[in-house]
Amino acid sequence: MARLLVVVPSETDPPARLGEWLRESGLELDERHLGTGDPLPADLTGVDGLVVLGGPQSSLDDEATSPELVGVRALLRRAVEADLPTLAVCLGAQLLAQVGGGRVRVGVDGPEVGATLVAKRDAADADPVFGPLPLSPDVIQWHHDEIAELPAGATLLASSPHYPYQAYRVGDCVYGLQFHIETTPEMVRAWAGSDPVGVAAAPLDLETLCARADAAHDDIADAWQPFAARFAALVESRSGARA
Repeated sequence: MARLLVVVPSETDPPARLGEWLRESGLELDERHLGTGDPLPADLTGVDGLVVLGGPQSSLDDEATSPELVGVRALLRRAVEADLPTLAVCLGAQLLAQVGGGRVRVGVDGPEVGATLVAKRDAADADPVFGPLPLSPDVIQWHHDEIAELPAGATLLASSPHYPYQAYRVGDCVYGLQFHIETTPEMVRAWAGSDPVGVAAAPLDLETLCARADAAHDDIADAWQPFAARFAALVESRSGARA
């Protein structure tokens, strides 16, 4: 069974539905929950794929502020070097942009939160993981920082009017998603309750924002569960090559 290392920087953003979809696709998940003290491996030996999730930390944090992110950056850097099948979500996507030579900054248009759509770029059509997605799939946004510059040579796969760098690929197998696909309605409501600044930046009141996110989750599953299965197949192909 192909082994997927799943890095969870914060218990506020567990693998949730994404983890279920990946297990259903036949992967063995090795979850490392940094907030509860799980150690990270020193390298990616014996790992066929990597997932890095989000959290309230900022990719702009220094080592003193968020020491747990030092090891995450190191693993992402190794994944890029090896072109290991990788899925980096929100905070993970921002860290991936940084280690690849891109740039992150505090979002110039403020936080982006709640259910929304992103639009595939033309380059996504030729991508084996992104290609079959709908033209404008539903997603959940929850970020205060933005990716301001992609790594050199990265392929932009999805964008939006608010922040342009919504999904991208580095090399052939390393993917970054600024948005969330893993959430449950309960997770989004917890984020809203703990982030008054983010909610205040939205054009909706808290209850309407959460209700719209609740309603979007079925559509998110319709689009992104098959995406997760395609990513799992990519991981399994690496496992076969390693065998």
